[in-house]
Amino acid sequence: MERLQKIISQAGIASRRAAEKLIADGRVMVDGKVVTEPGTKADWQASKILVDGKPVEAPEKHVYYLLNKPKGYISTVHDEHERRTVMQLLSVIRERIYPVGRLDYDTEGLLLFTNDGDLMNALLHPKNEIFKTYEAEVTGSISEAELLRLEQGVGLSDGMTAAAGVRILQTGKDSSRLQITIHEGRNRQVRRMLEAVGHETISLERVAFAGLDLSGVSRGDYRPLTRGEVRSLQALAGK
Repeated sequence: MERLQKIISQAGIASRRAAEKLIADGRVMVDGKVVTEPGTKADWQASKILVDGKPVEAPEKHVYYLLNKPKGYISTVHDEHERRTVMQLLSVIRERIYPVGRLDYDTEGLLLFTNDGDLMNALLHPKNEIFKTYEAEVTGSISEAELLRLEQGVGLSDGMTAAAGVRILQTGKDSSRLQITIHEGRNRQVRRMLEAVGHETISLERVAFAGLDLSGVSRGDYRPLTRGEVRSLQALAGK
């Protein structure tokens, strides 16, 4: 017997936190009954478990993909407002895969996909401090004081951010470009950090995640990870 959120995660459907919300929202059924308590346990082999009416099954094999996400796509499997989702960019893939984390609608760049729920959870868990690097174009010129604030951490509505690596790529009177490396995963964190020091984000791209980058992958395209890359991710995640 395993907790439902763990079963859903291991099936590669969602992270454990997202699985808890699926359960709380009444989107999970066990043996014909809607379950809303995340702590509920079930037998994966003996029970019939459905998420949004689809059976939860162990993946036949684990697969791993890297997408160069364009703007204008939601980083989710389904969108209730019928906006375009990143899954449409990987529609020819046979396996049931899910994004590892999210990039917001207007953010471009590197996004991983897999049906390996354990690895997905480990890469997203705060304790593992998986680094991700962004390049941002912002309004105005970045001062040394603002740069220092970003590096040391800025106060947001959900608390101080951790120290970040920040490098100015180009600066001008009207706009500047900078690179920011963080290991936290708060909602819209980079945009909020830049706003906190007085700059609106014009464009934002994630150029690296967990040691991977976008080399050879055009905007809107994707590729499978190599075995070596998967092993590196597993090592970073303590797997």
